[in-house]
Amino acid sequence: MRKIPVYIHPAAGWPALIASTRTLMDYKAFLRGSISVLHSNQPKDGFDCPGCAWPDHKSNKAIDVCENGIKVIASETMNRRADATFFANNTVTALQGWSGYELEHSGRLSEPLYYYAAQDRYLPISWQAAYEIIADQLKQLDSPDEALFYTSGRVTNEPAFMFQLFVRCFGTNNLPDCSNMCHEPTSVMLGKQLGIGKATVILEDFEQAKLILLFGQNPATNHPRMLEMLAHAHKQGCRIISINPMREQGLSKFRNPQKPSHMAAGQSDEMVDEVIQIQIGGDAALLTGMAKWLTKNGKMNSGFIEQHTSGYDALDAWLHQQSWTDVELGCGISKAEIIMLAKLVAESPATICTWGMGITQHVQGEDNVAMITNLLLLMGMIGIDGAGASPVRGHSNVQGDRTMGIHERPKQSLLDSLERVFKQPMPQEDGLDVIAGAKALIKGDIKAFVSMGGNYAVAAPDKSAIQTALTSTELNVFVATKLNETMLYPGKNNLILPCIGRTERLITDKGEQFATIEDSMCQVVATRGRIKPISDALKSEAQIVADMATHVLGTESSIPWQAMSTDFDIIRDYIAQAIEGFENFNQRIRAAERGFHLYHAARHRIWNTDSGKAQFEVPQYPITYVAAQMAQTTFDYQNNSVNNQIFDMNQSAEQNVWQLTSVRSHDQFNTMIFGFQDRYRQTDRRDVLFMHPDEISRLGWQKGDQIMVSRQDSQNAERTLGPLILTEMDIAANAVATYYPECNDLLDLDSHAPESRTPAYKSVTVVLKCVEQSSMATAV
Repeated sequence: MRKIPVYIHPAAGWPALIASTRTLMDYKAFLRGSISVLHSNQPKDGFDCPGCAWPDHKSNKAIDVCENGIKVIASETMNRRADATFFANNTVTALQGWSGYELEHSGRLSEPLYYYAAQDRYLPISWQAAYEIIADQLKQLDSPDEALFYTSGRVTNEPAFMFQLFVRCFGTNNLPDCSNMCHEPTSVMLGKQLGIGKATVILEDFEQAKLILLFGQNPATNHPRMLEMLAHAHKQGCRIISINPMREQGLSKFRNPQKPSHMAAGQSDEMVDEVIQIQIGGDAALLTGMAKWLTKNGKMNSGFIEQHTSGYDALDAWLHQQSWTDVELGCGISKAEIIMLAKLVAESPATICTWGMGITQHVQGEDNVAMITNLLLLMGMIGIDGAGASPVRGHSNVQGDRTMGIHERPKQSLLDSLERVFKQPMPQEDGLDVIAGAKALIKGDIKAFVSMGGNYAVAAPDKSAIQTALTSTELNVFVATKLNETMLYPGKNNLILPCIGRTERLITDKGEQFATIEDSMCQVVATRGRIKPISDALKSEAQIVADMATHVLGTESSIPWQAMSTDFDIIRDYIAQAIEGFENFNQRIRAAERGFHLYHAARHRIWNTDSGKAQFEVPQYPITYVAAQMAQTTFDYQNNSVNNQIFDMNQSAEQNVWQLTSVRSHDQFNTMIFGFQDRYRQTDRRDVLFMHPDEISRLGWQKGDQIMVSRQDSQNAERTLGPLILTEMDIAANAVATYYPECNDLLDLDSHAPESRTPAYKSVTVVLKCVEQSSMATAV
């Protein structure tokens, strides 16, 4: 077997500190950024890191931020400005040719801008003129449903509440958000099965767990603060298993930058005991095998099942119908190894299942979440210390925004509550999510697009089609801190409204204000920026929403928009009346140093489901779904006749069809590209295709070859990506990987989970073609 080059050092440690410092310098944010780092995640006078949604630990640390958090902070605190001079020197057409990295580093937006087609440039505009354009265009729509209002997960609770209220008072539920593209299967299935679509664990449960199963997750890159908790749990005797197609080197060992013994003496903590390299999309099959063995051998918690659950008989019957042959085919793991995992679960008195988007971003993502929850229910692992369901959200307040009502399919109870509190009718029809909204844009049914943060066109599938569609709208509005690709495809009226960032101080005529966020584990905490805003022309997101609402809805509105924007206590008082769980919001957020935990009924074994009990769910898709997709995929051999010495024309279609997954590098956050160094995967470029070296050899290819990736989409149209540089990685045999969001044009808007409608970023069937051989020698 060929040796795979791996990152041999522990995660974090000196390389993390060096990389963080370089990023601060690269962004010209060393002073402002360093000051902000000291205030990040501090309980009394700090701000919540605008990066991931991992919770803050109850212990107070002088510095409580990870490498990725520092990079996000550097991005927001840079001194460089994308101001009038910048846009005078750069046409929009020219900027369309810039990479995401170049746009990310262009500077902070510092004044409101309007696109002038005659000059092909964004030029400064007054706030008042901008609001008048927005009001004029929105009022001209034939229906409020011709507008789409998108929200990013960085928006804090208070402006998010105001935004959804404004949109609903305008008359539509078209409120897609980034949840639609990441953890929607989690929200849907946990809601069905447990009565609430959120984590059942709190951070302290990780200190008491005896077994942690990590599904589809790479904490070292996406939420590094989790590493400290995993290392601590492992040291306490907890068994930790990573279930992932890729062997992520950042999960091997952890060198804690806050431990002098680690940094000075080169010590590190172990984390993961074993890596199960599952086939891409095979999680439901693996969990089916585990559940099949547990039920057949009577290892489940019968008392809990009888008292607290419904639907067990249907699941048990379905499990008996599944053959071990299909289980192995579906997940790529042997029966013996699956039984080994099942025995670990059977022996564990406290098990946590934690997962990321490697579970949710599949056509069968809902089945994956359902089977994780089924496993926990079989063992009675909901509602006890050290156990439970732990989905790890991506953006810092994506969960809080949903709690505040940012949802295209709101519960009737929310609409009724808003009507009761504000004495105004709320729209009753479901709105458009990210997928439906993108389709409506492309079709021409959306005339106005308003975005509170985010990079909608690049984050969603069919990037090019969405960007083209945006050029045909009557109005596009972007509330943002920095420039991104979505802003560069202007419609008839295109506005950029710069806002104050999370790290910056917010002072109104009512004094200094603070906002709140909700983390992945239902903890609501305060956030207070500590540095001066980069420009005096910036407004808070709350002020921008209030101004839009005042101009669009009219001054006769009974809702005190302007009062809310200057005094966040007023917003929180309304939230306390309208949103369940936020009673006495202002008092509670001030009473505790680390905020408060929202009541979670399932943690107390109270099931707010249709049956009144926790619900077992039978998967919708066959457990061999991925294998079947690969077997059914065919391609034209004649078109692959180039380089016959490389491409074995006698190989079967199955041998040349691959499952491709998207990954993020260690130098990015969501669509934000900080740099090109993926330290743990040891590459400094983004146009790469990761493949196991044994598979490279089998195909007669070699590292450095240029590979074209293609697939037939849901409409049988061919999509291509590349050429990509072939790169070695310890990844499952039938799998390849490349970077998000560059791969998004391979995806189409019809490849998604059925109910949650989350795009299948993590598993698409592709065909590979070598178009140029590298001159590099093959290592043996």
